[in-house]
Amino acid sequence: MQTIVIVGGGAGGLELATQLGHKLGRKNQAKIILVDKNRTHVWKPLLHEVASGTFDAGLNAVVYHAHGARHGYHFQLGCLSGVNPDNKTLTLEPVSDEHNLGTRQLHYDQLVLAVGSVSNDFGTPGVAEHCYFLDSHQQAERFHKTLLSTFTRISQDESKQELHIDIVGAGATGVELAAELFHVTEMLGSYGFEHMAAEQLKIRLIEAGPRILPALPDRIASAAKRELEKIGVEVLEQTRVQRAEHDGFVTSEDEKLQADIMIWAAGVKAPEFLAQIKGVETNRMGQVLVNKDLTSTFNNDIYVLGDACGFQNPDESWVPPRAQSAHQMASVVKENILRKRKGLTPKEYRYMDYGSLVNLSRFSTVGSLMGNLTKGSMFIEGRIAKLVYVSLYRMHQAAIHGQVRATILWFAERLVKVTRPKMKLH
Repeated sequence: MQTIVIVGGGAGGLELATQLGHKLGRKNQAKIILVDKNRTHVWKPLLHEVASGTFDAGLNAVVYHAHGARHGYHFQLGCLSGVNPDNKTLTLEPVSDEHNLGTRQLHYDQLVLAVGSVSNDFGTPGVAEHCYFLDSHQQAERFHKTLLSTFTRISQDESKQELHIDIVGAGATGVELAAELFHVTEMLGSYGFEHMAAEQLKIRLIEAGPRILPALPDRIASAAKRELEKIGVEVLEQTRVQRAEHDGFVTSEDEKLQADIMIWAAGVKAPEFLAQIKGVETNRMGQVLVNKDLTSTFNNDIYVLGDACGFQNPDESWVPPRAQSAHQMASVVKENILRKRKGLTPKEYRYMDYGSLVNLSRFSTVGSLMGNLTKGSMFIEGRIAKLVYVSLYRMHQAAIHGQVRATILWFAERLVKVTRPKMKLH
C-alpha cells in the first residue's frame, strides 16, 4: 500500500491530510500519515487573539489523533529533523516535553513538506533572549500568561502605573495584535481589574520600512494606520531596531525605547533544517524551490506547500506566506497526488490573490477583495469587511470538518460565549 506522509499540520497540511484521508485513507487505497510536533491545531491567523486572550486555544483547537480517526489519516507526534530522498525515509526527533518517544524513521512513497515558517529575527542581537514570538499557540499562550500576570500586578497597585508594550514588525500580525491588546484592556474593568485601564496601556508599533502593512495596498495601510492612531497606538515607521535589551529596544539611531513587554513580529523564514536536505534548493527566505506542479526541484516525489514553499510567479514575484496560499496549494497537491496514481499529467499551480483583510479587533476591519469576484480590486471596511474576515476561519473549519460539523461548531461557540468571559482570564 502506498504511504503518503505529510509533515506539518497547519492550515495547508491539515486540509490536505483531511482530503486525502477521505479519498484514499478511508478506502484503504493508501496510508496517509500526518506528522506534527504538536498534538493540536490552531489556525495561525488567530494566534494574536490567543495571545490577547480573546480566543481560547484549549477550547477551539483540533486534536489531531481524534480528527485523524474520523477523517481517515494517521497521526504521529514528532519533530522532523531530516529527510533522505535516496531511500525515501524521514527522521523524527522526540518532542522535548514528551516521554517515551525516541528517534524514529518513517518510510514514504510520497512526501509533502508543509512545515510552515518561523519568525525571522535577522540576527538582531538580544531578540531571541528578550522578545516574545507568535509562531505557535504555545508561544502565544506564554505571552498571554505574562500579559495576564502584568495586568494583575498593575491592577493591584493604586498608583495606576503605565504598561509599555513594543511590537516590532507592522505586518498583519503586529497590526492586529496592537488593536487586540487595546480591546482586552478596555474589558479589564468589568472583570475586577480596578486599577488597569486602556489609557494606561502604551503601545508602540515599530516598522523598519516606510509604512505599515508593506505587503498590502497603500489604501489598506493608510486606513489601518488612522484607526491605530485613533485608539492610541504610537506608530513608528522607518525605525530600524539594532538590538534588544531586557528593558527595551535600541534603534539604529541609538535611541532607547523603554518597554515592559517586547514582541518580535518583523518577518518570517522557512525552518533552517530544510536547507540540510540532500540536493535541496532554497531561496533567501529558506523556502524550498518547487516546479510548477509543486514538486520540489530536487525530487519529484517530494511536494512542498504553504510558507515553506518557494514558488515564483510569472512576474518573478514570490507567492506570499499567507493562509490563502496554503489553502490553494493544498488543493493542487491533492489533485496531483491523485493524478500521479492514475498516470495523468499533473496540474500546474497558479496563485490567485483574493485580497487581504486586517482585523483591528472591535475597532474596525479593513481590506480589499480581488479576483473574479470583483473584476479587479474593491476596498472594504467596517462590518462588511469584518463579516468577510470571520468567514475565512469558517471556510477553514468547513474544509477540515465538513460543512455540517463546522455549522455545529459555530452554534456551540455562540452558546459558550453566553456563559464564559469574553477574554481568557487564566
